[in-house]
Amino acid sequence: MSQQALADPPRRLSRKVYRRRRIVVFGLVIAVLVAFVYVVGSLVAPVPATAAAVSHEKALVQPAVQLAWPGYGSSAIVAPDYPGASASHGTEASVPIASVTKTITALVVLEKKPLNGDEQGPDIAFTQRDVDIWNEVVGEGGSWAPVVAGTSLTEKQALEAMLLPSANNYAISLTNWAFGSTSAYVKAANDWLAQKGFTGTKIVTPDGLDPGNVSTTKDLIGIGKLVLASPALTSIVSQKNVNLPGAGSQDNTNTLLGFEGMDGIKTGNTDEAGNCLLFSAQVPIGSTKVRVIGAVLGAPTHDDLWAGVQALLTSMKAGFHTVTAVEKGQVFGTYTTAWGARSKLIATETKTFVVWSDTPITVDLQTRPLSSGFTGDILGQGTFTLNGKTATVPLALASDVPDPGFGWRLAHPGGLGT
Repeated sequence: MSQQALADPPRRLSRKVYRRRRIVVFGLVIAVLVAFVYVVGSLVAPVPATAAAVSHEKALVQPAVQLAWPGYGSSAIVAPDYPGASASHGTEASVPIASVTKTITALVVLEKKPLNGDEQGPDIAFTQRDVDIWNEVVGEGGSWAPVVAGTSLTEKQALEAMLLPSANNYAISLTNWAFGSTSAYVKAANDWLAQKGFTGTKIVTPDGLDPGNVSTTKDLIGIGKLVLASPALTSIVSQKNVNLPGAGSQDNTNTLLGFEGMDGIKTGNTDEAGNCLLFSAQVPIGSTKVRVIGAVLGAPTHDDLWAGVQALLTSMKAGFHTVTAVEKGQVFGTYTTAWGARSKLIATETKTFVVWSDTPITVDLQTRPLSSGFTGDILGQGTFTLNGKTATVPLALASDVPDPGFGWRLAHPGGLGT
């Protein structure tokens, strides 16, 4: 046997060992690469996003109001800035309104002879003719205020003399000055009423003494709104007393001024109409004020009228609720991650609403998922809607939601990237 033949078996053995070592080395390299890819992938792969578990009421609803209607005549009340805060009781027919008529007289005169803001307007000279009118009114048993021939009042002062003591003679003198005659005024007033859509209202005299002066509670609410839209008239009807040339000190016949924010508007009283009040108030509700307009007609006595109006206005006030729809720090949901991190989702602001009766505040929440975050991160918003108006409040994390960390990532490869 040759020497070459004797050397072949060791060589074949070394080649086998080499191949085995090479397989081991390659296997180790592959294993290291796989491990490296796994570790790197675990570190950089996104962790699963967590949605908030939310809990909230779909709507906030308060108890319904029960208005205290007078047991006589007809009544209506409204809060113009609050849809649905409007109600009426009794007949809807046209009825005598007595000196409430003078609100129409004032509005029609001001359309003919406008006053801006606190203007006093032109001077009106009072003559013997006005003294004669005064004497006629006294003879008829109507309400009056003194007048002296040769004195002058500004337009605003003449309106004050008509509206505060409810002087019939000043209503007649004022319309004579503005329109030339009471008959010309009556035509202008009824044309004005038709243009404004007050179809249930008719005027036959400027003072209201004639029972042919009629209206409805619905129309009177609209007339009251026009009075409040006039700076000249709102400054008059809210006064308790005024001192006038020729007429002296005159008190407002509306003795309820100041009750629950009452600031107007006009009384009326005749045998046919009974006792009437068209009123307005800025009713205090918490830290805000709510404008209210009402009409009560046909009370048997003044005492009945005052009691009825007070009860109605008090019950209207009780129908408004100051509602905290959301309070800063209030919890609306919770985030709980797969790796055990947990944070509450809280409101960042307080929102308070003034709500009429059982009008609902609807609540809608919008949130987004998170993987991690810090205290104060905004992750959604709450939307609160009342009468079509909305307010939004951001929702934020109450505490940190940390990344799961290296250990959890390595131990939960199936939980990553989902």
